Amino acid sequence: MSSFDPTSIWALAAAAVLGYLLGSIPFGLVLTRAAGLGDIRSIGSGNIGATNVLRTGNKGLALATLLLDGGKGAIAVLIAGLFDPMLAVLAGGGAMLGHNYPVWLGFKGGKGVATALGTLLAIAWPVGVLCCLVWLVTALLFRYSSLASLTSVAAAPVLALALSGVPILGAVRTDLPRAALALFIAVLVFIRHDGNIRRLLRGEEPKIGQKKTQAAG
Repeated sequence: MSSFDPTSIWALAAAAVLGYLLGSIPFGLVLTRAAGLGDIRSIGSGNIGATNVLRTGNKGLALATLLLDGGKGAIAVLIAGLFDPMLAVLAGGGAMLGHNYPVWLGFKGGKGVATALGTLLAIAWPVGVLCCLVWLVTALLFRYSSLASLTSVAAAPVLALALSGVPILGAVRTDLPRAALALFIAVLVFIRHDGNIRRLLRGEEPKIGQKKTQAAG
């Protein structure tokens, strides 16, 4: 009887599919509909993420969406990581693809920031923690949520490489596959924030707490 081979094509594909299916659960849409608030895609930016859920005025739902979107990336990584670190990397990438491009929503999902941070925290928590700190500092200094998100994910592959092979408080060492995942995450988040980037360059991006009619979330 052959033992489980985490490098087999079937194991690799299963990890990616697991991540994709978990990542594609549209918690923002599910929660707002369950709360009787209708289709979140019909308000604000039309996005299914926590920022747009907040535009319903329900902070509790927005927080729940944030935690669940982050949690699904983390859970995908942790489950696959029980079998092999490389499977965890593939599951994390799958979760990001699932959140950003869920098949049952016509491949129109969220922007992936919460899922990105949850995935990074699970795959290499020092990198995830530092990215969260980068987000917080950038948001406090410049008051742009989108800029904070872009800066934090841009820092992720740099931090992953800088910490490669360095054990921190017993944390799983980062390595090239995890750094590659961080880069993949950054690319996906930047692609989904193309409108925000254009508004930032034009000086038209609304700041945190600023009223707006059209925004990215």
